[in-house]
Amino acid sequence: MSSFQPYKPRNTKEKTLAKSFLKLKNEQDVANFLRDILTIKELEEFANRLEMARLLKKGWSYKKIARELKVSTTTVTRTAHWLYRGCGGYDKALK
Repeated sequence: MSSFQPYKPRNTKEKTLAKSFLKLKNEQDVANFLRDILTIKELEEFANRLEMARLLKKGWSYKKIARELKVSTTTVTRTAHWLYRGCGGYDKALK
C-alpha cells in the first residue's frame, strides 16, 4: 500500500464543493445532491468507478472487471491508478 498525498482544493469553488458534502446528513441527502449536480450519465460513471475500485480491492483481474462492467481495460487501469496512487479517497469511501 502506498502512502497517499492529500488533495488540496485549488480554489474557492473546489473548497465549497468539498464542504457541501459535509452538510449532507444521510444517504438520501447525498443521493439527491449527486442527482442535482450530475447528469444521469455522470452519476452512472461515478458509480461504475467506485464499483471498479471495490472489485480491484477484492482481487478481480482488470479483464474480468472490464467484461463485467462493460468498460475498457484502460478505464479499469485509470481507476486502479487513483485507487493505489491517489489521495486515499477510494479507500475511505469503501471502508
